[in-house]
Amino acid sequence: MRKIAKTMSLLLVLLMLAAILPGCSSKAGSDYKYIKDKGTLVIGITQYPPMNYYDKEGKLVGFDTELAEIVCEKLGLKAEFVEINWDSKEVELNSKNIDCIWNGMCITEERKQNMSISIPYMKNEQAIVVRAEREAEILSNVDGLILTAEAGSTGEGKALGTIPDDGTEDVSAKEFFANCEYVPADSMAKALMEVKSGTADMAIVDAVLAYYNVGPGTDFEDLVANTDNNFGAQQFGIAFRKGSDMTEKVNKILKGLMEDGTMAEIAKRYGLEGSLL
Repeated sequence: MRKIAKTMSLLLVLLMLAAILPGCSSKAGSDYKYIKDKGTLVIGITQYPPMNYYDKEGKLVGFDTELAEIVCEKLGLKAEFVEINWDSKEVELNSKNIDCIWNGMCITEERKQNMSISIPYMKNEQAIVVRAEREAEILSNVDGLILTAEAGSTGEGKALGTIPDDGTEDVSAKEFFANCEYVPADSMAKALMEVKSGTADMAIVDAVLAYYNVGPGTDFEDLVANTDNNFGAQQFGIAFRKGSDMTEKVNKILKGLMEDGTMAEIAKRYGLEGSLL
């Protein structure tokens, strides 16, 4: 009897501790509570104009930057942006070095399996970027040429076939680039630099980035973006940890910003009106 009494007393103490300790509360699994308690949403990004980039004054700007700041304000949170290696984005997220990925991220089936992803808010496709004087030559036959893309990007996935064709494409990127030499780049910006310098013949990158960054008046005015080959339709989403209750809270705010015209106002500042869903 004495042993049973001791066991019951210990159980009662454990139950009381569970009720008062934050780490043992019923909301311990709430990602929203974890982030709200910190007061900061740590957002993983890469430099990706026009979504997230530094202006001439060194201020972080961009469509996703502004959108994230507005959503955070509505949630009573501070937005903190952290540059990450895109190829390691899921590791950064799951280790809680960041709380979300908000950086023109294309929604794919694999990413939906591994992360909790918001409703889509912008459309995208893949563009081939080449030197302007070589456009006709390269697009007529890419066999034997050097292709680059950001490691871990949708462009890489489509070209290598790790992101399967889904029926929205007219041309299979995997088949189109099958006889190319592929060399990954650290970022989409570096992929463009490889083409500009001639160390790669072409890059496959997000059209949203390509049309904003190449051509007259840009740092890559000798390059052109081509989307004549439809490699498939994509949409951008925001990624949270798998099962995160932050996703639905952000979805609700995103829907409101779509309906009241706020998202359209931000898009207009970056020439992205035609990319909104």
